[in-house]
Amino acid sequence: MASLSLRTSRHLATSTRTTAPWICQSCCQSRTFASSVSRNQQPPPPPSHQDPTQPPLPGTRQDDAPTHFGFSTIPSTLKASRVANVFSSVASSYDTMNDLMSLGIHRLWKDHFVRCLNPGIRPTGPAGLRSESTKEEGQRILDIAGGTGDIAQRMLDHATTVNKDMKTHVTISDINPEMLAEGRKRFAGSDYQLAGRVDFLEANAENLSTIPSNSIDLYTVAFGIRNFTHKDQALREAFRVLKPGGVFACLEFTPHLSNSVLDGLYKRWSFGAIPLIGQVVAGDRDSYQYLVESIERFPGQGEFRDMIKEAGFLVPGQEGGEGEKGGWEDLSLGIAAVHKGVKPV
Repeated sequence: MASLSLRTSRHLATSTRTTAPWICQSCCQSRTFASSVSRNQQPPPPPSHQDPTQPPLPGTRQDDAPTHFGFSTIPSTLKASRVANVFSSVASSYDTMNDLMSLGIHRLWKDHFVRCLNPGIRPTGPAGLRSESTKEEGQRILDIAGGTGDIAQRMLDHATTVNKDMKTHVTISDINPEMLAEGRKRFAGSDYQLAGRVDFLEANAENLSTIPSNSIDLYTVAFGIRNFTHKDQALREAFRVLKPGGVFACLEFTPHLSNSVLDGLYKRWSFGAIPLIGQVVAGDRDSYQYLVESIERFPGQGEFRDMIKEAGFLVPGQEGGEGEKGGWEDLSLGIAAVHKGVKPV
């Protein structure tokens, strides 16, 4: 996999805006993603939201319907607990896990992901000073499946150092308390915690009942949504909590590389080496085996783009297009991809 190796670079979240060769240049050319959506694109009909206290509507999915857990098929009611066991097992070594699964490139993907979302509100006054009318402003960011806090830290670093925004706040949400514990360790005693700019929420992304509708500016999920039982429901919840004009952004592994030869090599590495390393390094082959299988079962880029649209979001691109023309951005030949959507105003 030498072709996947990248030159080591310093942390990009607070660095210059130089575009690396493994990403597209157009992503970072605009201030916000929302401005890139065509004004002529008509928003889809808003999704209907069923009251969770009411009985299921006729024809809706039942809780005990079968779903996948890696390559296994299990009742939907069991998946959340099975996934919870996996992440409880790997919580303390989660970043190492992603290093193994991506050959360390995940750190650069995350830097790029955050930089192109450009979190925070820029100063608008003269000489770069924030005007009186914007001093109290700041983005409300919800980082889903963000337990260890690495995405949240990048968001806050970027907002603070690049956009000089000392008000933007991030809520780190995760269904797993062990993952949240790792995030709390990361931020313990930090300036962000002392300033009240970060908090933690133990919640299921499919039911964010404690978060008001139309209250979030930016919803992010990195390497987490493939583990959700009902991805469509999680997308509808993302749509609900976002403000009109708010952005949904997802960074996730993809099931297939764009090059078939490299795809075969990558799969041999994934299914052969990663579970073995998990067994040797962490004494946990099964968890790593599931994580590799979960990538294979995740929808392809075009299918996931359509799911985002069906949830009500506007997505740029053309029907039948690939990559940016299709409404997503492939990273490192398609090992991972960035998907975005905007809630119509």
